[in-house]
Amino acid sequence: MDKKKRKFVKRVRNEGISEEMIQGVLNKDRSVLAKVITLLESSAIRHQEQSRTILQELLPLSGKSIRIGVTGVPGAGKSTFIETFGHLLCEQGYRVAVLAVDPSSTINGGSILGDKTRMEKLAKHPNAFIRPSPSGGVPGGVHSKTREVILACEAAGFNVIIVETVGVGQSESFVRDMVDFYLLLVLTGAGDELQGMKKGILELVDLIVVHKADGENLNEAKKTMREYNQILHFIQPATIGWKTKAIMCSSITSHGIDQVWRKIQEFIEETQSSSVFKERRQMQIRDWLFSLIRERLEINFFSNKIVQEMLPEIEYNVMNDLETVPDAVDSLFLKYKKKDS
Repeated sequence: MDKKKRKFVKRVRNEGISEEMIQGVLNKDRSVLAKVITLLESSAIRHQEQSRTILQELLPLSGKSIRIGVTGVPGAGKSTFIETFGHLLCEQGYRVAVLAVDPSSTINGGSILGDKTRMEKLAKHPNAFIRPSPSGGVPGGVHSKTREVILACEAAGFNVIIVETVGVGQSESFVRDMVDFYLLLVLTGAGDELQGMKKGILELVDLIVVHKADGENLNEAKKTMREYNQILHFIQPATIGWKTKAIMCSSITSHGIDQVWRKIQEFIEETQSSSVFKERRQMQIRDWLFSLIRERLEINFFSNKIVQEMLPEIEYNVMNDLETVPDAVDSLFLKYKKKDS
């Protein structure tokens, strides 16, 4: 065991964290990694200090993967694509972690969490790890702790991290801010669905993949690919020095799947040879910082007793046009700030 790992085990053991969890992460045990992720995702106060300690020690062992975001219109076949793509990489010796985010219900907060079922073949591969998580209503179709989970997977030796989002229609910049390479899956004939959001999403992605390019759909897929490549001439690229292109593939026949991986490798090579890759990772850390600051401020605000006491009356007033929303917010913050003065 090298010096970093010995220090890691010693400190964690001294702070009362299970040696089984520590050794499991270091020994690339997928079941133990799942327990660590559950701890990181927990909102329970009793788990927060423990998870911060684990994260602090995992951080030096992280950062050595290729982080890929995958989004797409409903029905584009994201899970099918990821399974075929991930299996190809696993067979080539890569260790692939898939962070598949299920949409949470806006009514009861529940989610399906069925990605292991939908990716049954990949889930059985010894080089793969699939972690379904609820989005919890977080913008961007990702879990609020996705960044932390990425670091844990990297520390466990996974060198390709795939983040599957809920899909187009969310605030896609949230995903862009935590991955190196962003891929958009589209279908033939889906142009109308994307029309309203086309410019925004196309300015964020590094590759467009026309999916299900097989059988009778092949000619239409070629046409769609050409159309997207024409559109991309007028779109600002998401990454400096990289020209976003459209290609096509089929997860059923596996045709074009290897080309997707070559494009990603080409992207990583080009951005690492310049300062672009390093700067993007640095910006991701900065975005993480401000994200946690906003999260902490929100928790502190709504847990304040004065705010909790005032909110029911405030809600009633604004819902019944007795007070404007800006005035209501001002009065809340005035009372909130007085407690600290």
